[in-house]
Formats: sequence, structure tokens, C-alpha cells
Amino acid sequence: MMIHDFDMARFMVSSEVDEVFAAGTVLCDPLFEKAHDADTAVVTLKFTNGALGVIDNSRRSGFGYDQRIEVLGSKGCLMDQNPSDSNVLYCDNEGIHAEPVQHFFLERYNDAFVNELRQFANSMHDNTPMPVTGFDGLQAVLIAEAADRSAVSGKFEKVRRISI
Repeated sequence: MMIHDFDMARFMVSSEVDEVFAAGTVLCDPLFEKAHDADTAVVTLKFTNGALGVIDNSRRSGFGYDQRIEVLGSKGCLMDQNPSDSNVLYCDNEGIHAEPVQHFFLERYNDAFVNELRQFANSMHDNTPMPVTGFDGLQAVLIAEAADRSAVSGKFEKVRRISI
């Protein structure tokens, strides 16, 4: 359930993942237990450049499509929050009130999907390489395999290296 998070982590850190520790459980939907899967998981990533990453994931959010990111570095912090239909906040003596976050990934990533198709069309038209390659997809799969092994072993697992 974290394959795109692994993609994003590699992109944000500009480094390959060397080792992975994963733990998962079933807290929301017992159907995942029957499938020998998790609905709630945490993964720690050790990157080859020395950086660390942590991904917290749940298949259920009661308030919308929750996907936030923080990158902490020696020069500061980068944060991306959940988008909503409005950035207006109403504050009163009962608290801070805001528009709900979007409820579905198609709402959240509509512009991204359009931009991907536009990039693909431009690359085909101009005969230029795509910014994302099969190698990138393979790396996410290899990280996911290491996370799966770690969830079973309870230890950090190395990410396999395959050259293409």
C-alpha cells in the first residue's frame, strides 16, 4: 500500500534506499488479516546518502484522503499539507474550523494525472526522454519487497540491487 510513497521518498531525498524496516497490523478492517495483509503500517527507510525516512500509512482515514509530507534538513523544513477546496479558516472560542480535505485520490491528483499525460505526449512529440523511467518503477518494487521481508523477519532488510 506504499508503492507511491516509496517513489516519492526516492524523489524527495535524491538517493536510493539501502535498507528498510517495516511493521504492520490490522486495526481497521479484518478482511486484510484474512488476506495476510495490513491496513496500518510504519516503514523506516535508510538511504545510501545517510538520510532516514519514515512513512506512516493507513488504508482508512475518516476525514478524507490524508497524505502529508515533511522533510527535515539542516537548513529547514519543507511541509506539504492536505489540500481542501478552500484555505479559509474560521476561528472562534470553540476552535479553528476549516473546509474538509478532499475525499478521493482522483480529486487530489487530477492535475498530476493531466500533467503526466501532457509530459508523455510532449516526450513522444519532441522525442525526449521521460523524467520517470522503468528503473524508477523497479526501485519502488524492490523497496516494497524489502519491506515485506522486514514485516515478516522483524529486522532491517537490504533492498536488492538489480541493474538494467
